[in-house]
Amino acid sequence: MLKYKRILLKLSGESLMGEKQYGIDENRLSDYAEQIKDIVDMGVQVAIVVGGGNIFRGLSGTARGFDRVKGDQMGMLATVINSLALSSALEKEGVKGQVFTSIRMEPVGCFYSQPDAVEALEKGKIAIVSGGTGNPFFTTDTASVLRAVELNTEVMLKGTRVDGIYTADPEKDPNATKFDQITYDEIYKRGLKIMDLTATALAKDNRLPIIVFNMDTVGNLKKVLSGENIGTLVHN
Repeated sequence: MLKYKRILLKLSGESLMGEKQYGIDENRLSDYAEQIKDIVDMGVQVAIVVGGGNIFRGLSGTARGFDRVKGDQMGMLATVINSLALSSALEKEGVKGQVFTSIRMEPVGCFYSQPDAVEALEKGKIAIVSGGTGNPFFTTDTASVLRAVELNTEVMLKGTRVDGIYTADPEKDPNATKFDQITYDEIYKRGLKIMDLTATALAKDNRLPIIVFNMDTVGNLKKVLSGENIGTLVHN
């Protein structure tokens, strides 16, 4: 039994590094592609947004002297590189995907439009939307929520390296406890930084549920889609 039939999967660029210090770990990319294939074979319509932090992060670039607008544009291009890599990995698994770019970049990818992305999903293709929102000063988390709402997905799945949301950073605080579920209002009150405030507010306003889970544990993605209690559910 499928709990969700149309999802948006957000993957961080850092997660693609795997065991590396920079760039893309081919083994991690292959693991992700296999997990995504599993849920596509179950009949799930999948849209994906990938970050670019494994290659370049605009905000950190600004700290090193880059102009913020140009730094963010460099970050957008990094997400395109990651999206093309993921698309290639999925093709090796026999899964059809279509890369969309939020800024014009044909023939690298199709220029994103909501009707075209929905059509791709309905045809059983994976819609990989790259380039963030196409604007500086917005994170890929905000882009993910925006695309999830535009594409009328039932849920946004935020695949990370941790198994959910905690009261504090579990890698720094051994007393941190995990939430099975939490409301957007409580996230505000506790000052938890699961996403930037723009992304969180947009998700809350559009009543978009988000599940934060550990994508690095093989099989977790399929378990989430099957309704198992994996990760942390964020809701209104």
